[in-house]
Amino acid sequence: MATLTEAQLDQIVTEIDRLQDDAELNDYQIKEVLQKLDLPNDRLEDAIAQIHHRRLLLQKQQRHKIVLSTIVMMTAGLTLTIAVVYQKQQNRIARIAPLQDSVTLESSANSVKQFDRQKDQQIFYRVTLKNAPISDRLIVSCQWRDSTGQIVHQSRYQTQEISRSPWVVTCSTPLTPQSQAGTWNVKMSVEERTMSDRTFTVK
Repeated sequence: MATLTEAQLDQIVTEIDRLQDDAELNDYQIKEVLQKLDLPNDRLEDAIAQIHHRRLLLQKQQRHKIVLSTIVMMTAGLTLTIAVVYQKQQNRIARIAPLQDSVTLESSANSVKQFDRQKDQQIFYRVTLKNAPISDRLIVSCQWRDSTGQIVHQSRYQTQEISRSPWVVTCSTPLTPQSQAGTWNVKMSVEERTMSDRTFTVK
């Protein structure tokens, strides 16, 4: 059985769409329309099948458009939410600043300017941060350079959840008799942003 040409099908669908109101026409009503168009009887069932197929395709396309639109809106909304959260976080990090810093021994918080490599086995860099974001955790990293400028120790860690501000963060490095004597430097970064640095002497 020959199928309808696209032009014939367009004519039929146009006529049916013109006649139908809010409700879909049933097969009997469609058959009446087709008879009015002088379509041969042996083509009626074929025409009805093609009309149903075309409508299913249109409905499927509409569903795909709705799904695609929904995905686009959700993606845009999620992107905006992430951007807002990220910007808020960056703003909170930008407000963090060092209140005071000192290089010390493990047993004392008092600042020390000179260390003995023969006996001072561990030295600490303590930095007090103001505007530390409460309930957040921060990534803290430190670089220790000896008197030759060589990096002799690096550390990176995440703080525990911040419960108050100001907040003290620390890092440390070992000293040995083989350590270079002279002026050393330690630099601390918080969330990849340089926060403070200090020089001290190793003898």
